[in-house]
Amino acid sequence: MTRRVFITGFGIISGIGCGEEETFRSLTEKRSAIGEITYLETSLRRYPVSEVKKSNDGLIQLTGLPHKEIYSRTFLLGLIAAQEAVRMSGCESRLPEMGILSSTTVGGMDLNERFYHDLSQHTEKIQSLECADCAERIAGYFGIKSNVVTMSTACSSSANTITTGARMIKNGLLDSVLVGGTDALTRFTLNGFNSLEIVSPSGCRPFDRDRNGVTIGEGAAFLVLESEESAAGKTIYGEVTGYANRCEAFHQTASSPDGSGAIMTIRKALEVAGIDPGEIDYINAHGTGTQINDLSEGNAIQTVFCEKIPLVSSTKGYTGHTLAAAGAIEAVIALLSIKHQTVFPNLRLENPTEELSFTPETEVGKRNITHILSNSFGFGGSNSTLIISRV
Repeated sequence: MTRRVFITGFGIISGIGCGEEETFRSLTEKRSAIGEITYLETSLRRYPVSEVKKSNDGLIQLTGLPHKEIYSRTFLLGLIAAQEAVRMSGCESRLPEMGILSSTTVGGMDLNERFYHDLSQHTEKIQSLECADCAERIAGYFGIKSNVVTMSTACSSSANTITTGARMIKNGLLDSVLVGGTDALTRFTLNGFNSLEIVSPSGCRPFDRDRNGVTIGEGAAFLVLESEESAAGKTIYGEVTGYANRCEAFHQTASSPDGSGAIMTIRKALEVAGIDPGEIDYINAHGTGTQINDLSEGNAIQTVFCEKIPLVSSTKGYTGHTLAAAGAIEAVIALLSIKHQTVFPNLRLENPTEELSFTPETEVGKRNITHILSNSFGFGGSNSTLIISRV
């Protein structure tokens, strides 16, 4: 008999809030975090972003860490989310037996940008630059000693930590695991996306006819996954019932126009969950607000769900695109949808894309939600889909 995978805790920090309550309040009040740059030192200040409105010192204070050490912003965001997930799950006594699967795309790049010219005199800073530093530091904080893994598959990274963690539990390799992702805003990130000419000058508007690009965000989210035996007696917030990842390798950055990679992952996730397309109540779309991505994903949704398309929205109009953290952040938003039986809207949608047959939700709405499908698609064709279900 296949083991079930339950979610017993989750933590989140993004531009729309720190923790479950602030995040839910922003979602229901349709309060977007997309706005002017406050903390990032960059010459591209004309572009709006979604920033966590706290300095690094403010983040350190939230973690309770000593101020004497050097921490990347990516690590600080990740630790805040992980602390909340662990507290909610009440798994502190089991931490040494758990694993951690963490993801990031930029790692400690913010420190590289600050200290580039004097790195040769400060080798302790170099250790914080690599992507693995975040996972290792969070593991060290909690005393997790094995199965410490860093995953980086672009924008599907943290969705893949959830997939991998679920597989490890189902195959009896672990009874519980901390999974998620974290990414901070950096000049490297903003400049890189700007070089691709896909950064929105006005703020992303997913699935709108006049969409003009992505908005870069920062944040982190972590979830505690446990087997049925390990979760006995605990509050269960959801179940990971379906998952899939496929690499279509269509292009270095662009999605296939017909959505073939997305079609494969959605269908496989439904197969793993053992449910029909018509049983999905809501799709939290990847929906970045770029011309190619939204049309590609929309075509995939139409192909899989045909005439019975579920409720759809992208919540990146709230948080921006948080890169490696996006899949986990949107998984937490899916859990909030299940907990409150609420669908959150697709902000800034004024003129729906004419090429698609469906129109995403534009208002907060109470709904009967059992199964949520969440998409995360990364550069290089790294596509992932999760199905999170009410227990």
